[in-house]
Amino acid sequence: MILPITILGIDPGTATTGYGVIEFTAAGELELINYGLISTDKDGTPEKRLAAIFDEMNALFTKYSPHVMAIEKVFFSTNVKTAIRVGQAQGVMLLAAAHGRVPVAEYAPGTIKKQVTGSGRADKKMVIKTVQDIFGSHVKAAKGGKTHFDNAADALAIAMCHAFKERDRDLVVEI
Repeated sequence: MILPITILGIDPGTATTGYGVIEFTAAGELELINYGLISTDKDGTPEKRLAAIFDEMNALFTKYSPHVMAIEKVFFSTNVKTAIRVGQAQGVMLLAAAHGRVPVAEYAPGTIKKQVTGSGRADKKMVIKTVQDIFGSHVKAAKGGKTHFDNAADALAIAMCHAFKERDRDLVVEI
């Protein structure tokens, strides 16, 4: 792996998608570039919501030129309608990555939690705390209004997971 690499982490959703952009430096450190949310109109039609996600993903690829997109794998849900909608959103995100010629790495939720917190069963509070420990306590939701900071924190954790997996893979190769 040639460092530094820019990683775009994505926590997929239809209403709210979290994103986090980090750089894995040549010194093996993580640097925060940006984080935020892609939100769609809850009253919008499914096709308009997916088009908005596609447009926002393309804008992220243009703005940050990531070397890789790390995304949470499709999970099993008891709410079939939600699972289908999130799967559709993930498909649009993968399509945007393909259009941008950005490789994709997918990680299961337990793998992300294990890599970032040390426990595959960590709760959201632990993930947020670990993200803030790495990038600073100033990384938090904006004041006022409705926020979904946990989506952005999850996206940063997904990007961190990819960086840690790459680091570990390179360590094994070098031994």
